[in-house]
Amino acid sequence: MAPAPASLTASRALSPLLAPARVSSGRWSSLSVSVGARPATVAVSVAALTAQRRLVAAAAATEMAPAASGEEGSKPFIEEMRAVAMKLHTKDQAREGEKEPQAPPVAKWEPSVEGYLRFLVDSRLVFQTLEDIVDRATVPWYAEFRNTGLERSEALKKDLEWFKEQGHTIPEPSDPGTTYSSLLEELSEKDPQAFICHFYNVYFAHTAGGRMIGKKVSEKILNKKELEFYKWEGNLTQLLQNVRDKLNQVASSWSREEKDHCLEETEKSFTYSGQLLRHIFT
Repeated sequence: MAPAPASLTASRALSPLLAPARVSSGRWSSLSVSVGARPATVAVSVAALTAQRRLVAAAAATEMAPAASGEEGSKPFIEEMRAVAMKLHTKDQAREGEKEPQAPPVAKWEPSVEGYLRFLVDSRLVFQTLEDIVDRATVPWYAEFRNTGLERSEALKKDLEWFKEQGHTIPEPSDPGTTYSSLLEELSEKDPQAFICHFYNVYFAHTAGGRMIGKKVSEKILNKKELEFYKWEGNLTQLLQNVRDKLNQVASSWSREEKDHCLEETEKSFTYSGQLLRHIFT
């Protein structure tokens, strides 16, 4: 059964997760717009960190619908991935949720254009990294995930150019984005199953609660403008199902240990994505 739609006004939270280790990274220079000074690190309160995790939970819920049935008598691996992600939600967000609400509604937060730009810039770096990894396909089956229709880097490039035209300074990628990008590169080389966990959660969360977050932010600071980041060519439901099918196909050759290792990476993927979302409200 598909989970109930995520709501930005619902009470939601994740239990405390371990903070990821810092990973060194290089400078990102593919953005074809001018950049300003790198933003300084901002201290974040416990309440803000908790709310950050609530955002990630919301962003994972809606479009992570159950996959179509696989072979008779077997459970598609994508359903296992979804089940683990759903447990990181509250009961208000999903029937399978196991976390208790710990923060006020996100709808009461007040986003800023500057923070939203940091989120978009870091998001573009992460999505570009994912696209580059599957294009290189150092692991042969990464090639299965080329040109899925879910790619976001070009859409984000257009959005950032629009912000520049409005007179805003486009910042450089900040630590959350460069750190996550470096982690994805490392995992793609050394730990393919963990990489696929991040791939799944980043793309599917954005098509779900990510769109709801974008809508709320647009209503508050962009006069309801819909960014390209939240638009897809073709039928999004079908695009997602195509990727689910590919994930099931790839995972069918994994051992049980490899599948379990992939699932164990879910909390870390929530943590890293949450650090990007935190930009919107700081």
